[in-house]
Amino acid sequence: MHTNYADDANGPELDVSRREFLGTAMAGSAALALGPTVAPTLLAPDDKDAVMAAVAPQHAQTVKMLQDWIALPSIAAENKNYPQGPDYMAKLARDAGFQKVQVVPTKAGHAGVFATLDAGAKTTLAIYMMYDVKQYDPAEWSSPPLEAKIVDKPGVGKIMVGRGATNSKGPQMACLAALHAFKAANKKVPVNLVLVCEGQEEIGSPNFGEVVFKPEVKAALEKCVGIVIPLGNQGLDGGVTINLGSKGVCELELVSTGEKWGRGPTKDLHSSYEAQVDSPVWHLVQALNSLVKADGHTPAVEGFFDKVRPLSAAQKKILADAIPKKPEEATKKGMGVSKVFGDEPWAKSQERLVSQPTINIEGLVAGYTGPGGKTILPHKAVAKIDMRLVPDMTRDDTVAKLKAHLAKHGFGDIEVNVSGGYDPTETDPASRLVQAQVAAYQKAGIEPVLWPRLAGSWPGVTFTGAPLKLAAGQYGLGHGNGAHAPDEYWLIESASPKVAGMDGAVKSFVELFYQIA
Repeated sequence: MHTNYADDANGPELDVSRREFLGTAMAGSAALALGPTVAPTLLAPDDKDAVMAAVAPQHAQTVKMLQDWIALPSIAAENKNYPQGPDYMAKLARDAGFQKVQVVPTKAGHAGVFATLDAGAKTTLAIYMMYDVKQYDPAEWSSPPLEAKIVDKPGVGKIMVGRGATNSKGPQMACLAALHAFKAANKKVPVNLVLVCEGQEEIGSPNFGEVVFKPEVKAALEKCVGIVIPLGNQGLDGGVTINLGSKGVCELELVSTGEKWGRGPTKDLHSSYEAQVDSPVWHLVQALNSLVKADGHTPAVEGFFDKVRPLSAAQKKILADAIPKKPEEATKKGMGVSKVFGDEPWAKSQERLVSQPTINIEGLVAGYTGPGGKTILPHKAVAKIDMRLVPDMTRDDTVAKLKAHLAKHGFGDIEVNVSGGYDPTETDPASRLVQAQVAAYQKAGIEPVLWPRLAGSWPGVTFTGAPLKLAAGQYGLGHGNGAHAPDEYWLIESASPKVAGMDGAVKSFVELFYQIA
């Protein structure tokens, strides 16, 4: 459990305020009691109370806005719903109160969206959003993925099921709904905002730099104290983790063909010819096998670990403090696994999660895969690969090492087609952004767990790297699950007083804006 309860003298008051913040069934004022470690705000408390009170009355509107957004899926991998996607994202920004909104085209890909909200404040915060989602097969879903139906999930509450619900339209709508609450309360947002959105995150953000480094966008970002990506960070125990960075990623295809190899067929043959003709599929399998050691796990590409920077003493201390707050059995159950690699001790496995780069096969396709058999010798085989990177690795250097490895081991004919990716990120825990996140979570009665590095990836290095060098991270109360999978969902009404529903997620962004200010 990650919840921070006050002592007996203050416990009931803190619990009531916390339940109000999380948007559960407790009635009464939306005012929040201060936890013992939180300094009082210097901004007008009446303003914040008025904004918090405006959240619940707009609940139905917020839910409807999210359902409408889910009904329009922009899928970069299928080139689906462009330019409808960026146009809709721009409309959402305008409706939320951004005064200046631009759809920003890119030369080789889909457009981004850039918007600014000038509140006349001293401080400016940037927000990153993605309007694209992953592909889906409706046959795999218990509820149609674009209908965004609200259903009961036992032990969790009322959830909205739909593609993009948790990754990341639900959390993003919570952030936008917070701005609607400011408008409804007729109050100014306490910070200026810069919004930068993209529509190709799910294919590795290959053209996002064109959006960010457009002179007008770059100039606006240079004024920001940091940038957040809205995310539902709560587990079902109510706990919250603040990630102090994320791994980088490189997505690519390895393609083996008889034509490029100069061996094997250039078109599919009857499988009887396997007796005298080489197989491009086995060729690819052998190439894949060379990428990892005999344990089937540890990268074996020459030089792969050369630039890996070990965890610092400070990062190891943060990790050591956090691991006991991540229970082994509950975490494994959530992942759907019973064992970790090498049956390592839990602490060692968690250290591996944040500190080790990986080479993963995310898809493998060759020949016939339909019902029954089809006795062919395929002329082509494709493996979809992702490589997760840690500081000080870079995408380009890692790809170069992969290509050199393949050539050295007799697989130089295999095509390496990079589809996207970006380098790792890091943010100082002492930064104003992280400290504001901590304070905002503490306002909800939650003591967040600091975590050295998210094992997943997002294109944050565009902001944390040169020349911007901004603090960056994920933020938000609320809960969702099933990202990239069937029956993806976002929590609308929580069954637990420890976990925020939609209204609580909205309020968490109101609180963050005040804490940043």
